[in-house]
Amino acid sequence: MTPSTPPDLPASALPWPHLPFEAWKDTCATLHLWTQIVGKIRATQTPWVNHSWHVTLYVAARGLTTSPIPYGGRTFQIDFDFIDHRLLIRTDDGASRTIDLKPRSVADFYRELFGHLSDLGLEIQIHPVPNELVDVIPFQEDTVHAAYDPEYAHRFWHALVQADRVFKRFRSGFIGKCSPVHFFWGSFDLAVTRFSGRPAPEHPGGVPNCPDWVTREAYSHEVSSCGFWPGSEAMPYPLFYAYAYPEPAGFSARRVRPEQAGYDANLREFILPYGLVRQAPDPDRMLLQFLQDSYEGAADLGGWDRPGLERTGFPFPPAVG
Repeated sequence: MTPSTPPDLPASALPWPHLPFEAWKDTCATLHLWTQIVGKIRATQTPWVNHSWHVTLYVAARGLTTSPIPYGGRTFQIDFDFIDHRLLIRTDDGASRTIDLKPRSVADFYRELFGHLSDLGLEIQIHPVPNELVDVIPFQEDTVHAAYDPEYAHRFWHALVQADRVFKRFRSGFIGKCSPVHFFWGSFDLAVTRFSGRPAPEHPGGVPNCPDWVTREAYSHEVSSCGFWPGSEAMPYPLFYAYAYPEPAGFSARRVRPEQAGYDANLREFILPYGLVRQAPDPDRMLLQFLQDSYEGAADLGGWDRPGLERTGFPFPPAVG
């Protein structure tokens, strides 16, 4: 496990764990699907919030949490604990159930989770098919994905902790409409999104196993968005990303620090490998530069009302020249 850090260390000295995708890709795939099941429970029980903000998970002190979910007059919550490696289901009447996080199939996880929910008097139904993935298997039938390495699950969560706190620092400089820093289980990434306040052209859709109307509502207004993503078979390394929708002319040619960051024409995003950040002398500073420069590119080229959207006199980012 990643060792605890003395509280007197400055923020930029906190440990950023090594997270080579190849070492935990099977665990990553299984965990992605487990979070989809839990996220769909939150989604089906929670009133709709614009841009699907009601479906997300959040980084917590021990893992990921749904936050409180309504069930009639009751409330419950589901948490992934990546320290003791448990899934906890807790209700407002004091009842609870626990599932061990260990090598087990998605089908087994699904059955046990819904069995516990039923025992707690929580009769919930979800659409039992993954979203935003190609070649999906219904959860109840998925015996293919069954890996769980606790060391790498812990490392992934710890990387999320680091990204979450820097994203929140970045978010604090913006007074316009802005999303929370939240974890999207569909795409399996941590994200925060700023809005110009103006409507955007209709999004073309086309996200695998996701209704086009969901994507179009998510991108109904102009955005500058950034996030952290653990990687995939096609791009096998964790990275930070930043993009604009709609993308203004000249955005791809914008200078974004650090110099190792670049624009990916296929993704239509600026990307910064996580490994560069974690090995930098000051990871916070490097990441904040990337976030700020990519936002300024979107805002300046897109004609955003920056004086009206940003905190007056806010020294952001500190000591970045």
